[in-house]
Amino acid sequence: MKYLLLKNMKKHKGNKQYECLQCLKCFSVKSHLVRHMQVHTRDKTFQCSECLKCFAQKCNLVQHMRVHTGEKPFHCSECLKCFSMKSSLVTHMRVHTGEKPFHCSECLKCFTEKGSLLKHKRIHRGDKPFQCAECLKCFSTKGNLSQHMLMHTGDKPFQCSECLKCFSQSGSLVKHKRVHTGDKPFHCSECLKCFSQIGGLVTHKRIHTGDKPFQCSDCLKCFSIKSSLVAHMRVHTGAKPFQCSKCLKCYSIKSSLVTHMLIHTRDKPIQCSQCLKCFTKKCSLVAHKRVHTGDKPFKCSECLKCFRQKGHLVTHMLMHTGEKTFQCSECLKYFNTKNCLLRHMLIHTGDKPFQCSECPKCFTEKGNLLTHMRVHTGDKPFQCSECLKCFSQKGNLVKHKRVHTGDKPFQCSECLKCFSQKGSLVTHKRVHTGEKPFQCSECLKCFNRKGSLVTHMQIHTGKK
Repeated sequence: MKYLLLKNMKKHKGNKQYECLQCLKCFSVKSHLVRHMQVHTRDKTFQCSECLKCFAQKCNLVQHMRVHTGEKPFHCSECLKCFSMKSSLVTHMRVHTGEKPFHCSECLKCFTEKGSLLKHKRIHRGDKPFQCAECLKCFSTKGNLSQHMLMHTGDKPFQCSECLKCFSQSGSLVKHKRVHTGDKPFHCSECLKCFSQIGGLVTHKRIHTGDKPFQCSDCLKCFSIKSSLVAHMRVHTGAKPFQCSKCLKCYSIKSSLVTHMLIHTRDKPIQCSQCLKCFTKKCSLVAHKRVHTGDKPFKCSECLKCFRQKGHLVTHMLMHTGEKTFQCSECLKYFNTKNCLLRHMLIHTGDKPFQCSECPKCFTEKGNLLTHMRVHTGDKPFQCSECLKCFSQKGNLVKHKRVHTGDKPFQCSECLKCFSQKGSLVTHKRVHTGEKPFQCSECLKCFNRKGSLVTHMQIHTGKK
């Protein structure tokens, strides 16, 4: 009994005096060393009667026999799962306890199994012992090699029971099934948004952290998504891999091609719920909805004027910078936007492409035609909130509102007199300059106001 007590005490004290001369592994009991030595001598005296496999220790044969008998004598007390080996049960119990006793000395990451730790250590060592016989590519784990081999064989053994689509990996099938079930098991801890794949969650979290790990090597611009970096690199390379099958026009981004194809199909799948107007792009609908909400999120930092669209703000900012990069080839006049130049060019060409369907009158701009059409329709969409008077043009409503507010924003630089309308100021300034631009065709008398000329003409016509 004393011998057994001493033997047991050695285990607790960690006294391992019996050392293997082959691998220097130490044991506290001599019999354990003897059994261990059979690993090096490869003496396998215990043979399985079913498959003739040999083992160095009897206990290993006993465990192996459970493969043939299907016996699983070790039960988990938590979930009642059964195992054929006690060590498997011990490892499984860590799922319930959360215990991770195996620590990586490099990055301090913890694992529940020693085998997982050994596989993980290959990351730090760069060890990839498993090589593909076809393309010689190397992998750190056997499982990754097995998955890779399916690329060469073309085998897709995992089939979806809903749509019969096949996959080469079991994990890919699990992810795909969420398309049918709508399951989104990955939740963002910040905004509680859900995702069907963990990759989507990882990418989404960069919105909160502001992390942009993908950097352009040419201009050092950073991106939160790798695909955005790949698309951006085409700016430098000039590559446009997405080609329209109808007109052969090429694009650097697939989404641009998809949007372009709607021109050929004339499809406008995105509809406004307020006025039922349809659009080809979602961003166009977002911008359009601001017409109904009145939202103007883009503010000028100089004069605080607000705009519905970013493009309008960019155009407006050119007023403050004074930059005019677009030049007319006819009169060499400069303009701050291309649209202004195009509108100006109509003066030289005399082209008026927008014709009224009611009368033969033509216009150089579409906006002017729309405004003119209100003459025929009688439409007055702009209403004063004070007196409910309606106007056909927004500018007229703005001028009218000054009647209620008393606002006179136009001031004479000579006498500091103020006016509610710019036209009144222009007319007033002729008092100081002495200018009389309106001349009578009969007696050549000049006037500073058009109304005065009209009144004077009655002398010649005799009309009262």
